[in-house]
Amino acid sequence: MDEVSVYLGLGSNLGDREANLRRALQDLTPSITLVKSSSIYETEPWGYKEQTQFLNCACNVLTQLSPQELIDAIKKVERAIGRQPTFPYGPRIIDVDILFYGDLLIDEESLVVPHPRLSQRAFVLIPLVELSPDLVHPRLGLTLSELLERVDGREGVKLWGPPVAM
Repeated sequence: MDEVSVYLGLGSNLGDREANLRRALQDLTPSITLVKSSSIYETEPWGYKEQTQFLNCACNVLTQLSPQELIDAIKKVERAIGRQPTFPYGPRIIDVDILFYGDLLIDEESLVVPHPRLSQRAFVLIPLVELSPDLVHPRLGLTLSELLERVDGREGVKLWGPPVAM
């Protein structure tokens, strides 16, 4: 299989948040090759507000893994870092989402790509726009910049630090 360009979203609000982001990327290697990482942003919790702020970033990576193989690798890394099942939108030591997998549209029980709530989340769109403002969402037909202009919650996303160092 040829390498595919994939965008991942990473978030953490437990423990050493920056180290958790870094470790997730390191542990996904050699399944992925990092092309570019966005800056790190500190963000208000989404969905469940009674928790500490998250650190979030987005990464463009290359992989030869199929979408299902990639999500399996991600889940394995999340468990190794210490992610425990909790309630929806609850606190987590690490969360890694496949935001885009090439221009594929995937609608399976275990995986939906592009990420179904990407267009509603400033904490995802702001780092994505930093990486690829003109990328067109294959389902919505709008660029990431256009989606960002329409999303609520931008004020809750603050630049926190430089891209994740590997």
